[in-house]
Amino acid sequence: MEKELDSAPYECQGKVGQITDNGTTVDGHVQYAYDRLVRAVFILGPSSSGKTTLCNALVEDLGLDRSRYVTEVARNVMKTHGFTRHDTDTFEMQHTIMMAQLRAEEAVLKRYSENIGFPLDILSDRSAIDPAVYAGTSTAAGAAERQERLLNDPAFRAVLPLYQKSTFVQEWFEDDGVRSLEDPRVYNTHLFAVMEELEIPFVCIGEERKDIRDRVDFVRELLGQQRA
Repeated sequence: MEKELDSAPYECQGKVGQITDNGTTVDGHVQYAYDRLVRAVFILGPSSSGKTTLCNALVEDLGLDRSRYVTEVARNVMKTHGFTRHDTDTFEMQHTIMMAQLRAEEAVLKRYSENIGFPLDILSDRSAIDPAVYAGTSTAAGAAERQERLLNDPAFRAVLPLYQKSTFVQEWFEDDGVRSLEDPRVYNTHLFAVMEELEIPFVCIGEERKDIRDRVDFVRELLGQQRA
């Protein structure tokens, strides 16, 4: 087990249809995902934690088709819906991001109903868990209620069987100077608590693995894709 982050009160090793625009679900939602073996990797972490850097390196190293890579969902939602950082504390913004993430994941898994010759079905630099974590870290009144609403959303509950069988990797923190940073200690506390509550296993990349090659190899080992 990798060394846990100093800021985290939890162990780094966690315990073990269709989505419409308004977030409603129809019969068979995500059944395509968990009625077969899906190899999915989700990279966790607060903003500016090196998630995209690691994902891009994994795409290149594994020879992964970029159409299997879900990225920048939150940023795209903010642009297309006109949300700003001032909306971060609202249920509307986080719910919109959650639904967009789930639709993006669904699109990839539907496109590739059979995974032949690829080490992964899907790679993503976030998951639908992130909006709930951000909701829970808010200092605005009603944060806990907003988080629970997101975690109990039918579309989110439907994807849990997939998430519980996926590989979740928590990235180490690095300030890339691009975005204002939430407190990583607060983020990690809420993240680990939510993962434990949902019984989703996860592992952490320790801060000693600063080299991108070491981080890529770490994920490869998790996938059983050790370098020759």
